[in-house]
Amino acid sequence: MAAAGASASANAAEPVTQTIELPTLTADMSAQVAQSAAATQQAAANYELRAERDAAAAKAATEAKKDLAEAKKKAEAKKKAAEAARKAAAERANRSTERATLSASASASASTSVSAPASGSVATVIAFLKAQVGDAYVMGATGPNAWDCSSLVQAAYKQVGVDLPRVSQDQSMSGTDVPLSSIQVGDILYWGGKGSAYHVGVYIGNGQYLDAANPSKGVVIQDLSGYPASGAVRVL
Repeated sequence: MAAAGASASANAAEPVTQTIELPTLTADMSAQVAQSAAATQQAAANYELRAERDAAAAKAATEAKKDLAEAKKKAEAKKKAAEAARKAAAERANRSTERATLSASASASASTSVSAPASGSVATVIAFLKAQVGDAYVMGATGPNAWDCSSLVQAAYKQVGVDLPRVSQDQSMSGTDVPLSSIQVGDILYWGGKGSAYHVGVYIGNGQYLDAANPSKGVVIQDLSGYPASGAVRVL
């Protein structure tokens, strides 16, 4: 009995080992795993492609908006240019009409609007000068719509057959010297020294003279009291 009890105790102390068998990886399971991996990869590729397409669409939309804004900007600029050209043409037409009216009026009233002794030649000179009022001043220009001071005086006297030198220095040496206290309509006024004058104009009576003044004023009528001349010469 003691031996039997010892044997039973020995058997009870021995650990019981249990073996778990793992499932065998079959060909079907391998195929399923491969298909799952491929599906995951394809899904990732599709997502990336969709993202690229969305980015391209957004970029195209942005560029389209930019192109539209640029087109609108160009159209607006073109519209403004056309409007400016239309206004300029209208202004030129109005100016031509005013000039023609002024010239006709000056010719008709020259005998009463200028101081004596305004001969026919002097009246013609004054009428020509007044017809240029509003023209631009451009150094070196000789007409018909832009002048400098001496080219305007030269052109005015050419209307009555008097050939004056081109520049103000030489024009101040032409004709006969006249005291400023005795100037008459049609006398040439000059500023600066005789023979070195830097500006010329023509006396038109009533204390006024007409000249191509400067780029900001153009051809204008001015009061002699505001800019007294240095001397005067008479060529008619």
